[in-house]
Amino acid sequence: MIELASLSTAALHLPAILGEGAHAVTIPSAIASPEFAWAGLILLLPAISAALCGLCAAFGVKSKLPGAITAISLIAAFATTLSLYLKMPADAPRVVHLFDWIDFSWKTGGATWTQFLAPFSLYIDSLTLLWMLFVTGLGSLIAIYATEYMEADTGKGYARFFGSVSIFLFAMGSLVMGGNLILLYLGWEGVGLASYLLIGYYYNRPSAVAAAKKAFIMNRIGDLGLALGVFLIWINYGTLEYDGIFKALAHTADPASGASWSAAMIPYCLMLGAFGKSAQIPLFVWLPDAMEGPTPVSALIHAATMVTAGLYLIARTYPLFALEPHALTVVAIVGCSTAFVAATIGMAQYDIKRVMAYSTVSQLGYMFLGLGVGTTFGAVYHVFTHAFFKALLFLCCGAIMHGMAGQLDLRKMSGLRNVKGFGVISWTFLIGCLCLAGFPFTAGFFSKDSIIAQAFASGNPTFVTLGWLALLTAFLTAYYTFRVWFRVCGGPTKYEPGDEMHGHDDHGHDHGNGHGHGHGHDDHGHGHAAHGNHEWHPHGPRLAINGVLLVICLGAVLAAVPAYMAMRGEANWVETMVQHSSAALPSAEHGHGGEHAHHALSFTGIEDVHKATSVVASTVGILGILIAAYFHLLNRSAADKLRQALLSNSLTRWLPLAMENKWYVDEVYHVVFRFPASVLGHVFHFIDKHVIDGFVVNGGARVPLEVGRLFQPLYNGALQGYAATMAGGIALIAAWVFWIWLHGS
Repeated sequence: MIELASLSTAALHLPAILGEGAHAVTIPSAIASPEFAWAGLILLLPAISAALCGLCAAFGVKSKLPGAITAISLIAAFATTLSLYLKMPADAPRVVHLFDWIDFSWKTGGATWTQFLAPFSLYIDSLTLLWMLFVTGLGSLIAIYATEYMEADTGKGYARFFGSVSIFLFAMGSLVMGGNLILLYLGWEGVGLASYLLIGYYYNRPSAVAAAKKAFIMNRIGDLGLALGVFLIWINYGTLEYDGIFKALAHTADPASGASWSAAMIPYCLMLGAFGKSAQIPLFVWLPDAMEGPTPVSALIHAATMVTAGLYLIARTYPLFALEPHALTVVAIVGCSTAFVAATIGMAQYDIKRVMAYSTVSQLGYMFLGLGVGTTFGAVYHVFTHAFFKALLFLCCGAIMHGMAGQLDLRKMSGLRNVKGFGVISWTFLIGCLCLAGFPFTAGFFSKDSIIAQAFASGNPTFVTLGWLALLTAFLTAYYTFRVWFRVCGGPTKYEPGDEMHGHDDHGHDHGNGHGHGHGHDDHGHGHAAHGNHEWHPHGPRLAINGVLLVICLGAVLAAVPAYMAMRGEANWVETMVQHSSAALPSAEHGHGGEHAHHALSFTGIEDVHKATSVVASTVGILGILIAAYFHLLNRSAADKLRQALLSNSLTRWLPLAMENKWYVDEVYHVVFRFPASVLGHVFHFIDKHVIDGFVVNGGARVPLEVGRLFQPLYNGALQGYAATMAGGIALIAAWVFWIWLHGS
């Protein structure tokens, strides 16, 4: 590992996190590298793919050509990223100027000129490369998967789907690789647009349209925070270039002391943007509804890539969060709270995609907890491992739905591991579940353990409390994850087709409503189902789907290799990548806990805490799996009896109902925000229509109209009328003169 201290740059002090006497973090100055201009192909290839898909749609192409174009383009983008990773020197970040974009200046008084510069350039360091490796790699695999999954839409929305996927990859690349915050904002809005298009892909279904609008509006709230953060960064540092911001911070003796209120607000504005894009409390309700889109969308955008944009934003601007001592504490509290709440909701859902959606929200909460407690490595490592195993889980759910005529209700499927064609799905699904549950020595175990252990090792009482809550969440995660696998893949072989048997060809639809009041966990259906005069049988996927599942499963397994390297005393690859970026925080990894840094443990003590946490986390994870096995594999009737017992008791009835109804968060939002906004909208509409338009605008316009109508009879075109008018006018003038004469004037 290259020692960052050896790099010839100014030191950036992070006293709010490291505590007094901590070593300074060194952020290398970027080096202009025009020789790497070919890295722009990573963005250009998806853009070309989007344009070609648009042409296919315009010319009415009926084949799978748009899917092939997208898959080939994304594979080429991944190969370019891999080549860049292999060739990029590790000494310092590289800035690659592609072309001039935004460049204007103005006079601010006298001879002083102020310049606003935001070129289309790339900022490439190890954090950029790590993110782009799994974004383009998983994007390529999911595009291949989608060529088979979406083939029923060939000739209809096929080109539109792959065009939207290509737009997304271009926008995500801009977000991650952009050399300034304006490019990041461009990519930020671009992935939001692509998400809107793909969630609402089945635009003839009202639920999909509503989900797309919900995601779009909820994300606009977070985007406002990001926009304000970008504005405040410009006001305080005079630049939006990453390299310029880090240099400005490095030349400040103590950035945390005497900061203005606007500088102190920067991390809070940025975290609002991150909470919106990465679905954290209070802006998390859009992500579960986003499952209305096709399953490849759920795997690519809403599990592995776009929802990690908020994590990337905080990791990239991590030095700015040190300016406000309590900012990272807020990040940790919100993240851990989100992880726990989402896990409780996931326990009570019956739609397997919706369970995985709430699981995504929960795991994102773990990542924010990692950033908050100071282990940027743990947070980024969990981003990396989660991208593989959660994409795998979503794609397995999609493959099940694809073969089961759209069925997603876990109460209507059982024993799929014994069904012909579902073997690969069932066993790769199991690997993904083991990783998500944090089973010992899996990738998910190592990445999640590094976050929880750091919370305990921090010496911060708040973080220690969050560590205990994170352990409880780990137990719940193991339980609801294997509740799904034992119900769907274990037990006797029973199944029932979904709505597609009845003519609803909507791959993205959530067929399980997530409520199921009074149904418990009964297994519906039989070994086969009749449709008309034909006996229905589920069909397994072909090579494109099965092959992708196997490759991503292998990736989920190999994601644990960096942790095994660390156990052997070698450098953890992900940790090395983090340490060579702006997310580097070496001292924080060794137990410093912000304002409670004086409680920090010795290195030996920290190692003991990590070992103890590993044992406890392993125990609670295995316990959750065993409880799930009892209730959902060995004795399913016990789960029904437990639920009925809870519902029959007036003191406990609220608990299962609240979890099944997602703690009524949507209903609360409706009462607090949507309904008042609707009433206010109707009031404003009435005022606009009847007061502004009716009285002020149209009323003022009617005045000359009515005056004209009053005098209209005097100008009717008849000669005698004009004569009478003239006589009347003379009489009025004479009367006025006579009246003036009588008053002596």
